[in-house]
Amino acid sequence: MPAPPTDARTGLATAISVAACGDDGFVLRVRPDAPYPPIRASRFFMLRREDGSMPLVPRPFSIYRQLGAELEFLVKQMGVGTRALGALRPGDRLRVTGPLGNGWPALEPRPDEPWVMLAGGIGSAPFYMGIEQALSGMDGRPACRPQDLALLYGAARKGLLYDIAAFRQLGVRTFTATDDGSDGHRGNVLGLLEALQQRGELPRRVRLLACGPERMLEAVERHAMANGLECWLSLESLMGCGVGICNGCPVPTRKDGPLGAWSNAKCCVEGPVFSCREVELAHGRGS
Repeated sequence: MPAPPTDARTGLATAISVAACGDDGFVLRVRPDAPYPPIRASRFFMLRREDGSMPLVPRPFSIYRQLGAELEFLVKQMGVGTRALGALRPGDRLRVTGPLGNGWPALEPRPDEPWVMLAGGIGSAPFYMGIEQALSGMDGRPACRPQDLALLYGAARKGLLYDIAAFRQLGVRTFTATDDGSDGHRGNVLGLLEALQQRGELPRRVRLLACGPERMLEAVERHAMANGLECWLSLESLMGCGVGICNGCPVPTRKDGPLGAWSNAKCCVEGPVFSCREVELAHGRGS
């Protein structure tokens, strides 16, 4: 039975700042009472205010940045819980539980098959540290060069490309797509990928990492499987506990894959990052 990671813990943290980001988002910076060692990108924390101003069930958020003893989370205001976090003031206390789940695979360089990161809206959150760690060679692996990586960031409109200027400053190839054409390619990230490949700016053989809305990830999964591409998906599933107890975040597994012994995997402990060989998001939807 999958279990929470051994390095996860629960404790208190102090809010440092809440900075507006995009049309409806913010970056929350907190300082946990006990600092964390380096955290792999795309792992997550469960956050909850301690003053009773938000629901008792905490909310899951990918770590956005780790700055010494402080952690940052990129949050889209969507409901009562996220609005309560957005109303935090410096000095307010909150409970943090993590780091939970797994993270991106080791992003080792392969010059003829670059890593292409597909972000949709707030799904950009796990990519900032992912790029940082790939460029620095975390865990002793070879460091990627900027040309080994590309970020394709899509959203409905320009104001939902959260913190796009910060991503561009990382030094890797960064392209945008918006449904209304207000920034970059008009359309979605898969259409942008196809356009870049047709122009020769990206090769046909790429390795994909994706995070975003469910329908976007289903489309990325189908594209990867149809074209025989290596692909990992970081899921934005709703979670109640984050540690595998409530069974509230099932993900359909691929019957012929390494997790196929069970019909569902738990996103919180076996994910949130899954290989397309492990799960089948479009299960039951047809092609």
